[in-house]
Amino acid sequence: MKMLSAIITLIAVFQLSACNTLGGMGKDIQSGGKAIEKSVQ
Repeated sequence: MKMLSAIITLIAVFQLSACNTLGGMGKDIQSGGKAIEKSVQ
């Protein structure tokens, strides 16, 4: 039972860290798009 709890906890931690990574990537892409819009104007 302890092993199952540890595995579930590790999976949850990895999923949360992946979510943060994808969120950061989205912000980087968004800021890049804003820079392109400013250079076009």
